[in-house]
Amino acid sequence: MNKNQITEFRAALSEAGAEDILRWASEKFAEKIIFASALGAEDQVIIDMIHRLGLNIPVATLDTGRLFDETYQLIRETESRYGTRFQVFLPERESVENMVNKHGVNLFLDSPEKRKLCCNVRKIEPLQRALAGHQAWLCGLRREQSITRNNLSPIDWDANNQMYKINPLANWSETMVWEYIARHEVPYNRLHDRGYPSIGCAGCTRAIKRTENIRDGRWWWEKPEQKECGLHIVNGQIKRIKK
Repeated sequence: MNKNQITEFRAALSEAGAEDILRWASEKFAEKIIFASALGAEDQVIIDMIHRLGLNIPVATLDTGRLFDETYQLIRETESRYGTRFQVFLPERESVENMVNKHGVNLFLDSPEKRKLCCNVRKIEPLQRALAGHQAWLCGLRREQSITRNNLSPIDWDANNQMYKINPLANWSETMVWEYIARHEVPYNRLHDRGYPSIGCAGCTRAIKRTENIRDGRWWWEKPEQKECGLHIVNGQIKRIKK
């Protein structure tokens, strides 16, 4: 990465709105950009914007093999609504079998290290295949989501994948997300209506109380500063876990 270049990009996007960021990214990286959707409310907003702006940005998602049925339903509903097809990436069968046979089916409950191993096999490695050949990837991250994302910028450098990470909704509030969804009737995961603000794998996600942080339902048995799977590291790198 050229440090002057990332500084230049950030300056160009400092006052840009989400749609302007998407247009800029589509022009800047042309066919070398991909949207990696986790199917959260923010990601659904971005898919709607891509469709409304007529941008040629492919959408990829990860099927970890442990998703909620409501998430699979959302994939189907979104594809039907926008006349598109997700690029779906699954974990390697042999890697999953080896991990489960060695550590058990719910190894993620044993320790942060084993949870990160599970995330590595089911999410990080498939993501690397999804990102291969691209120079930038779009994410639905927002600064207020968690303490691990406080320094999020509209564009960051992903040191793990050696490419740009673009966050069109970095400055958005949760209220802005849901106002957009209501205004444009964007399809969303129905688990959001049942107390799930952040949705991942079924075994690692629970509903939260009104007094809890929006990320408290993810890996709720761990400390807040540990609650990243390795897909999104803003400052520094995450250590890969050996199988």
